[in-house]
Amino acid sequence: MKIAVIGCGYVGLVTAACLAGFGHTVTGVEKDPAKVNALKEGSIPFYEEDLAPLVAGGLRKRKLLFLEKIDESIAGAEVIFIAVGTPSLRNGAADLQQVFKAAGEIAPYLKKYTVIVNKSTVPVGTAKRVWEAIKENLTREIPYDVVSNPEFLREGKAVNDFFQPDRVVVGTGSTRAQQVMKKVYARLIADGTPFIWTTPEAAELIKYAANAFLATKISFINEIANLCEAASVDIDTVARGMGLDKRIGGEFLRAGPGYGGSCFPKDTRALVHIARSYGQRVLIVETAVKINEQQKGRMVKKIRGATGGLKGKTIALLGMAFKPGVDDLRESPAVAIAERLLAAGARLQVHDPMALGRVKEVFGARINCCQDPYAAVTRADALVIATDWPEYRKLDLARVKKLMNTGDTPVLLDLRNIFTPQEVRGYGFRYQGVGRGWKGEPENGLEK
Repeated sequence: MKIAVIGCGYVGLVTAACLAGFGHTVTGVEKDPAKVNALKEGSIPFYEEDLAPLVAGGLRKRKLLFLEKIDESIAGAEVIFIAVGTPSLRNGAADLQQVFKAAGEIAPYLKKYTVIVNKSTVPVGTAKRVWEAIKENLTREIPYDVVSNPEFLREGKAVNDFFQPDRVVVGTGSTRAQQVMKKVYARLIADGTPFIWTTPEAAELIKYAANAFLATKISFINEIANLCEAASVDIDTVARGMGLDKRIGGEFLRAGPGYGGSCFPKDTRALVHIARSYGQRVLIVETAVKINEQQKGRMVKKIRGATGGLKGKTIALLGMAFKPGVDDLRESPAVAIAERLLAAGARLQVHDPMALGRVKEVFGARINCCQDPYAAVTRADALVIATDWPEYRKLDLARVKKLMNTGDTPVLLDLRNIFTPQEVRGYGFRYQGVGRGWKGEPENGLEK
């Protein structure tokens, strides 16, 4: 099939490359000329496991093309995916300007029956509004359908998730559009992937509901972790005891500084706004959002308590990406924590295996970016693990202790619980994790 993908950001580029991997001929449209030129050379603007070789293979086989603008080149496309950004507005609503702009620009170039697919995460009712936007900009009567086909891609595992999804959700009331989408995903259908064929509105809501539920699990376990600290209980034991219940499952039950990334924060806020627009409240989701914001403040409170005040203190902050395996800083708890530490007068020495370039773009000269974790801990008053990169689990703690600036009892604040308290204390550190109250560690203090 001939397919076009409007928008070559994270979702759009993965979608284009994977559809080309299915054997379709795919044109990716991106308005940034520099980005298009880089993509034509196989250069990816962000890190995503397995994506670079997939793009290179698509280019080599001429199954994947990149253009700067929507024009006659997409006229022959049987399917056009809209995969542009839908960032949060100040009130939490999704900003749909790019979606409607893309729909309006597509319309004049439609020459035959075409299926337009909303791949972007959009509120309930957007498919209908996209249909109307296209109709308003048609230059002649052309049959078309608008389908909702939300993505469920985990950053760092997006290629695998596209090729081996838990499910594919397709929202359309058109039998003709359904047949076209079956051709698009013929490979997955043959592999036995579960498909949910539903209305556009249900498909749109499934995406928000799924992300909000996962985010709620994270906020829930962080609330339980805070209780564990007060009750002298180990959160890891509690989480394991919960997760072994098949009705609950262990995923997303790891205590930490809160959720981040491009989806959970934006989508939970949007779901709250969507509900209110219908005269409803999603109180559990509202609370999950509130807890997530509070959790970042609790982490700063921990660090302040551990160091006896932040002004003038040097903090080694290891990990800035919102999770390991990506270079994405969007809504990262580590970034929020860093901003609050700086505001309190602390000096930061930061390391991240992949995201240092983006860190420099965000913070400039306000922090000291270090090329390895040992440089970051040198003469630091406290070490904070903010992202659970595997590299940090292998730190030479004896070496770290010698490099730090705290005498015989350096401080290690493990916001991701990657170490065991016994292990760290065995090297002579004062240790504090998240939800690890079972060693008698008070909220603002440390056991030596």
